[in-house]
Amino acid sequence: MENLTPTTILGTNRASGRTITEQFHAFDAHNPHVYRALERMAARRLAGGATRVSLKDLFEDLRRQLPYGVAGLNNNFTALYARRLIDDHPRWAGVFELRRRRAA
Repeated sequence: MENLTPTTILGTNRASGRTITEQFHAFDAHNPHVYRALERMAARRLAGGATRVSLKDLFEDLRRQLPYGVAGLNNNFTALYARRLIDDHPRWAGVFELRRRRAA
């Protein structure tokens, strides 16, 4: 297996001055399994009766479930993943707490 570092997983160097959104898109493009896992985990919680889901909790659960964690899974990405989940599943709009974004 390829030796993955945060730089190769993100597809960018953190010191490059890229915005969080740019870093997120690079990470997401290189790690589509992360979104699919978050989507499954959110659906499972909602099917179990939850009315609210915390992306930060899902991130921590995902880190524990994957054998070596997920290098580059930045907590700054939680809001972007929540917005993507809502875009893909509009009925989940009230499930995730969203705040106004301060930066791109």
